[in-house]
Amino acid sequence: MTDQAPPNGSNTPVADAPRKTAGAGDVLRALGRGRVLIALLIGFGSGLPFLLTGATLSLWLREGGAELAAIGFISWVGLAYSMKFLWAPVIDRFDVPFLGRFGRRRGWMLLSQIVVGLSLIAMAVVGPEGGLTALGIAALVTAFASATQDIVVDAWRIESADGDEDQALLTSAFQLGYRFAILAGNALILFFAAWLGWNGAYAVWGAAMSIAIVATLFAKEPVDRRTLAEVTGQVSLLSPRGLFDAIVGPFLAFLKTHRSAALLMLAAISLYRLPDFVMGPMVGPFYTDLGLDKPTIGAMRLSVGLIAALLGIAAGGLFAVRFGFGKTLLLGALIGPLSNLGYTVMAVVGLSTPVFGGVLFVENFSEGFAGAALVAYMASLTSLGYTATQYALLSSFYALLGKFLKGFSGVAVETLEQGRPLMQAYGLFFAGTACVGIPAVVLCWLLLRRHKPGVEALSPPPSRP
Repeated sequence: MTDQAPPNGSNTPVADAPRKTAGAGDVLRALGRGRVLIALLIGFGSGLPFLLTGATLSLWLREGGAELAAIGFISWVGLAYSMKFLWAPVIDRFDVPFLGRFGRRRGWMLLSQIVVGLSLIAMAVVGPEGGLTALGIAALVTAFASATQDIVVDAWRIESADGDEDQALLTSAFQLGYRFAILAGNALILFFAAWLGWNGAYAVWGAAMSIAIVATLFAKEPVDRRTLAEVTGQVSLLSPRGLFDAIVGPFLAFLKTHRSAALLMLAAISLYRLPDFVMGPMVGPFYTDLGLDKPTIGAMRLSVGLIAALLGIAAGGLFAVRFGFGKTLLLGALIGPLSNLGYTVMAVVGLSTPVFGGVLFVENFSEGFAGAALVAYMASLTSLGYTATQYALLSSFYALLGKFLKGFSGVAVETLEQGRPLMQAYGLFFAGTACVGIPAVVLCWLLLRRHKPGVEALSPPPSRP
């Protein structure tokens, strides 16, 4: 796996300093440790709904005859993931009603997981045949609950680590579980959709959220609520000062800690995977219009896609150990848009299994390489007491622009289709999305140059009490 973030309270390493890493093999050997296994299962639950309101939903809608423009606009339900910083302060400060006896983190985790499962089942009941508006509302509820789950799960994962090695194992286990869930929602579900229909498949995936619910019941609350209160202060959230500290305080603390580097960090994070976000809603419809069937797509994703993802994670970890964290991020930004250009090749060549396999390999390798590095990097920038809010802020910057722009992806393809064949329009669209990755490469390069080896990259975050 790529290099991991240090726990809160340790000095943030320099950009190019080697870090402790934990690969899939380390995670598998450590599964006997309860927290590692729980992190893997909670990661699975966190990743399960993500594509079911995104790329997989787009494929379902296109098979149901939806227009590309409508598919693009429905993808805006994913903006819930980018707005989660707005309600993250509530999760940092309040126990969830009724379930608060499980602890602040576990209570919110249970509530969000239950709502995700039920709303996925609601999507299965409604389906495209029930109307795009009703299906869109069910998808929005799913995305909102899933975003809430992400807020609290990220906080639980970061706060649960006892040290550098433990942080590496928990982050790696979480990412491994998340990756398995992505494959389940991106590939395995296609076989279930072929056997049971899309409605039946979504119902099964909604029931599968029970895996994460059981894991949460066995999880340990990482930080006592009294400790959180001591860090964030005893001022009531209902007072002007308490409200200011809950909403603005985490952001001011972030800017104060990282000073002039903060804006560069946020810009690099926000553009890092922009090409993937923008092209995302059109991949499923592209497969359908190209003539690929669900079992073929699923088989390729579970074989070539899985192998490439694991190789990418391993290569990212080795690269980070040898060359440092900053260079790993830069290389990830460089190789990421190659998959977009691969889809352009597919549009030109036509239906070709070898080309399809090559594109999937590059796409999953680059995601595995860069994904965990970015997650660990964002985790390293948080402070205890503001963990949920600050991480939600960073992950919101990571996705906000891309999730907004992807809503226009269907309109872009339909516009490009005017006066040319559909496949040519797809090819131009995917090539254009590759070009939007250039600014991220420049920003990662600037961030790398700003924090040269031998110079402390950032001020250390506040220590744990």
